[in-house]
Amino acid sequence: MHTATYASPHARLRALPFAAARLTGGFWAERQAVNRAAGLRHGYAQLEQAGNFYNLRLAAGLTTGDYKGYLYLDSDLYKWLEAVSYALAAGPDPELQALADRTIGLLAAAQQGDGYLNAYWQVAKPGQRWTDLDHGHEMYCAGHLFQAAVAHHRATGRPDLLTLACKFADHIDATFGPGKRQGACGHPEVELALVELYRETGERRYLALAAYLLDWRGHRHFRAFGSFGPEYYQDHAPVRDFSEVVGHVVRQFYLDVGVVDLYLETGEPALLAAAQRRWHDATAHKMHVTGGFGARYEGEAFGLPYELPSDRTYCETCAAIGGMMLNWRLLLATGEARYAELFERGLYNGFLAGPALDGRSYFYVNPLQSRGGYARSAWYATACCPPNVMRTLASVEHFLATTSAAGVQVHQYAAAEITLGPRALRLDTHYPWDGDITLTVTATDAAEWELQLRIPTWAAGATATLNGAPLAAALTPGAYAAVTRAWQVGDVIQLRLPLTPRFTQPHPRIDALRGTLALERGPLVYCLEQGDQPAGVDLLDVQVDLAAQPQTTARADLPGVVALAAPGYRLNVAALAETLYYPADAAPQPRAPLTLTAVPYYAWANRGAGAMRVWLPAA
Repeated sequence: MHTATYASPHARLRALPFAAARLTGGFWAERQAVNRAAGLRHGYAQLEQAGNFYNLRLAAGLTTGDYKGYLYLDSDLYKWLEAVSYALAAGPDPELQALADRTIGLLAAAQQGDGYLNAYWQVAKPGQRWTDLDHGHEMYCAGHLFQAAVAHHRATGRPDLLTLACKFADHIDATFGPGKRQGACGHPEVELALVELYRETGERRYLALAAYLLDWRGHRHFRAFGSFGPEYYQDHAPVRDFSEVVGHVVRQFYLDVGVVDLYLETGEPALLAAAQRRWHDATAHKMHVTGGFGARYEGEAFGLPYELPSDRTYCETCAAIGGMMLNWRLLLATGEARYAELFERGLYNGFLAGPALDGRSYFYVNPLQSRGGYARSAWYATACCPPNVMRTLASVEHFLATTSAAGVQVHQYAAAEITLGPRALRLDTHYPWDGDITLTVTATDAAEWELQLRIPTWAAGATATLNGAPLAAALTPGAYAAVTRAWQVGDVIQLRLPLTPRFTQPHPRIDALRGTLALERGPLVYCLEQGDQPAGVDLLDVQVDLAAQPQTTARADLPGVVALAAPGYRLNVAALAETLYYPADAAPQPRAPLTLTAVPYYAWANRGAGAMRVWLPAA
């Protein structure tokens, strides 16, 4: 997940060096601690149980038997290994280190002499490698290996996994490209990974291969997948030419991440322009309030503009992660606050709803309404989401800030320390529960430099001081407050972001949501869960009072979480008996006032699999 754009010539902002940021406490440190102590170890056990390690042992000739599971299982192991690498960078862990070393040794044993490595095609389909580029996921799996290898090299400095990955990349480069075999993978991923591998090694062949693979797509090469045509693969038009996000959501986002990554290295304007057009379509027409994407179960796909149902939506956890990855690249390319804002929306809501609070179960699909009975699972036969969650949680600190020639930009707020050569900052905050953020300059050089702080669009009325005096910078919602000065050690900025609960209404063209409201506070989207409401109240029968101001409260069974109490009403639907439809001029049914309790959407289904809803009918 870490992107090393500090040498990318066309990046407006540079990602932080690998070890520059460290979480020191608070919300994200707590989530990382759970991921480290429970999630990563749980993941290893599940990979063993699901057959991922067993299949590699088969490929290495260390055991005998039949391949187990789907053909893309290698990718899940690689994402887990990437997550472990980030965890090891944050601090030593002999057990995790031993698991990583054992895994790398197994991969080395399974890799073939020419660099090829894929357990399914080595064991289940020997002699048939590269015969099903449309659906075979060989390059997709390779891409996740490359990302794991880059993360491991940056975290440990050891070359073993990186050498293994480069050997496979060299094999692919020797096989595909101009004057060689023609083709690309049906599932984009290797393109963005090749760019990162180029950044780590300086080998320009990897960058050229990424460009070739992106250019090859879009000419209707791929075979239909069931009833899904070329749009499913984003193969209907060249990457520079189309403006709407289409087909399989994760494929689309991974494709565009690769497009922006290539732009950051080449500076080709058409690449950035195309990605921005598609980003606009995704976020203006096809994004859920949680920052999730994907309206349809069929094809794990985007729907039409404004097709955003609550109960039958898909919102795959990997799709939220893909959206975050794209927003991050576009932020690096442009420096525009809107991308950091949507990264935050996805981070706290669409993504964070995926893992359970205990780190041992996961959602694959994230509805915005449940009638009950929907719960997270410990693992999945297609287990792309759990290790994707693990690597994202393990790398959160890399997305807090960036640098440029002008100075430092802070995009996300968390308790952390950031060290950039002679300059260093400490952030102290209880965000997102509290809107007070203290930034202290703990080291600096004598030169003037600029510090930028993002002011979210919902933070009208934000205030800030520098060493106790009002900050001489505009605090415009949706932009950055910028201060340039010769900083001194001990300089303190105190930023206060109002966290007043607010109602959000949907676009009137979203038929499924017309007449409803969502409840938000700061970066968090809230929801109602059945168990928090007064006894006997059905979530299908409630309305929220738009004229009343929700208040903060607490739930003893969600320690540390800020809940909201919202005045509303319970409809008397019993009077309708079994009448499904009734005259429009019928007298309104009596309703009774009540107080509704809302909790952050990410925390739902941690206390049982009861009913839940985000969008609430307004009184």
